[in-house]
Formats: sequence, C-alpha cells, structure tokens
Amino acid sequence: MDADTAMEMEIGDGSSSHSSSKRLGIKNAIQTNFGDDYVFQIASSQEISTLAVSLSTNTIKFYSPATGQYFGECKGHSATINEISFSIPSSAHVISSCSSDGTVRAWDTRTFKQVSTLTAGSSQEVLSFSFGGSSGNLLAGGCNAQILFWDWRNGKQVACLEESHTGDVTQVEFIPDQQNKLISSSEDGLLCLFDTDGQIDDDNHLESVMNVETSIEKIGFFGQMNQKLWCLTRIQTLSIWDWKEGKREVNFEEARSSASDRWNLDHVDYFVDCQYSKVDDRLWVIGGTGSGTLGYFPISHEPLGEIGSPEAILEGGHAGIVRTVLPASCSHGGLAQTKGIFGWTGGEDGRLCCWLSDDSIEGNRSWISSALVMKSQKAHCRTRHHPY
Repeated sequence: MDADTAMEMEIGDGSSSHSSSKRLGIKNAIQTNFGDDYVFQIASSQEISTLAVSLSTNTIKFYSPATGQYFGECKGHSATINEISFSIPSSAHVISSCSSDGTVRAWDTRTFKQVSTLTAGSSQEVLSFSFGGSSGNLLAGGCNAQILFWDWRNGKQVACLEESHTGDVTQVEFIPDQQNKLISSSEDGLLCLFDTDGQIDDDNHLESVMNVETSIEKIGFFGQMNQKLWCLTRIQTLSIWDWKEGKREVNFEEARSSASDRWNLDHVDYFVDCQYSKVDDRLWVIGGTGSGTLGYFPISHEPLGEIGSPEAILEGGHAGIVRTVLPASCSHGGLAQTKGIFGWTGGEDGRLCCWLSDDSIEGNRSWISSALVMKSQKAHCRTRHHPY
C-alpha cells in the first residue's frame, strides 16, 4: 500500500469561480493497486448506521460510515447489480438489490444472508426498482421494455406493463407523497406517468407521456411538493420537467460545456447525479472529470435555466471516473449546513472515498477503504471517456 496526500481543504475569498468554491479533500488516503473492480453504487441506512457498496464483482459490501470499518458482504447475484436500496417497508436491517440476472433480492445485513428473491424471468434484466403503491408494499421493477409489479408481502407478480416503452426501462420511481403515482424512464427517450391503483394495465393506467428525445440515464424529484423532475440523459444533457403538467421547463443541451465554463479546472466530461436540498429548496448537478474531480453546480430553473459556479469541489480522492455520490444527508440542510462528513463517492478506480466538510473539527479522519478490491493500473483507462 502507498499513501496519497490530497490538497488541503480551503474556502476561497470569492475572487474567481474556482477560488469561491468550497474545496474538499481526502487526507492520508490509503490505496491498494490490485484487482479489476468498480464501485457502482453506495446506499446508507441512518437507522442502523451502515454503508452499503455494490461492486462489479456482483457483491455488496458493508462498512461503518464513520470509520470505514468493514462489516461483511452479500453474494448471490450472477450478473451486474444495477441498484441497491434500504427501502423495504418496515425492515431497517434489510437491503434490496436488483440485477441483470433477472432478480430482485433482499438481504439481512445482520447475517449477510439472502432472505427473499423475486424473479423477472431468465430473459429479463432488472435495471431499477422502487417500493410504493397505496399500501407501500407494491414493488415496481424496470426491465427490458417492461415494468413488472409484485406484491412484496407474498412475492406474487400482480401486473406487467409492456406497451408503454420500446426500450430498456432505465428507472422506475414512485413519487414521494403520492405513492400511487409512478414515473418510468427508458432508453426510448420517454417518461411515462402511471396510476398504480387497482388492476394495473397499459390502457387504463398510463396518464401521460413526456418525450425527452434521447436515451434517459437517471431521474429524480425535487421542489417543496416534489412537483418537479430532473432528468439526466446518456448523452449528458439535463432537463427540468413539471411532471404534473407534462411539460419540459428547461433543456440544458450543452450542460457539460455550461458547467465547464463555470470553473477553471478540467472540462466536465460527465454527470454523476443531481442532489436536492428541501431545506434550501436548491438543486445541484454533480459533474465530474476523467481524472476524478467532482463539482457541485447549482441549477437555476426559474425564470430561465442557468448552471452556476460550483459551490463545492471534491478533488484528490479519485484517479478515475466517479460512478456514484452519496451525500451525508439530503434532508438536514444544504451544502453550507452539513457538518462533519460531507458524503461518500465511489468509482471506476475501485476507491470508496469519505469526504469531510470544510468546517469539520476532525479534519484528519477522512478515509478511503482499503478493504475494496482496486482496479489495476493496466485497466485504469479502459472506459475513461465512456462512464456509462
């Protein structure tokens, strides 16, 4: 193992778009240089203080979010794990996952054993899942041009929507506070809004269709009433929608160039995610460079769309494309109010990084997990310019 020392954390004086940003760094990072693994996604449970990490070895590993202590792992999927979430109703110790092996599985984080499996079919990949419905026990799974629904209580499939999309369903999301409403996104460029009450079918439960016009990567809700929808595409464009009205409000077709113009670091090559603070009613898009630097760019969507100068820059932790970002808290304030740990990131360099906010009193406790298998130097740049 060798140690990488990242740049000091500092706050600029506002003299430029770069120096005015909050600069966050990793201290005394430990890195191992073997293996050929990616970090795909990070999920957390505040109730049990556990961090879950899905890897390209089709494994989920668990850590302490405060210290990085390794707890254990879950193995069972035979293909890529596409999503993980601590979202099973009334089951704080259970994490669920979906995979290209055609299954949605649930795991007990106390024993690291599988407790249930739902199967979409041998020819299906489950690319996304979401819990909701009027009872909270409806599980939706986005598959190859289909949306499947199960009753989580008995594991029975209750519906299959197969006429609304013509491409892979990249994400399904029940709308917060309106759990009977579901929005799906697809490679066919469509966003579909469904009502999931009653006997679900394509003819009677499809309420509206929104055309993004290009393959959709990721969606999420924001606004005080979750009335808005952000949408990131496979070609790295960003759009803002009023899903109730079925109307696109802003379309950032040159989003990467707009973000790149707002700092004096390397060009923004890709977007990882968006983050919304309900306390501040603010939305950020998180852009990354091929060398692993991240920027939190604020988005103004009213009255005109604009991407602002980054309000936080994360550098010195990653040496390659970052695939996942998990903020320490999305519900207890915005960037300026977060105390202690700022968040976690994972990427194609095999690193799981913990970031401290600039006002942390424990500035030397950031860590990079040495329990993960790291990507080898030989394979490091294999997908440098194609993060997704």
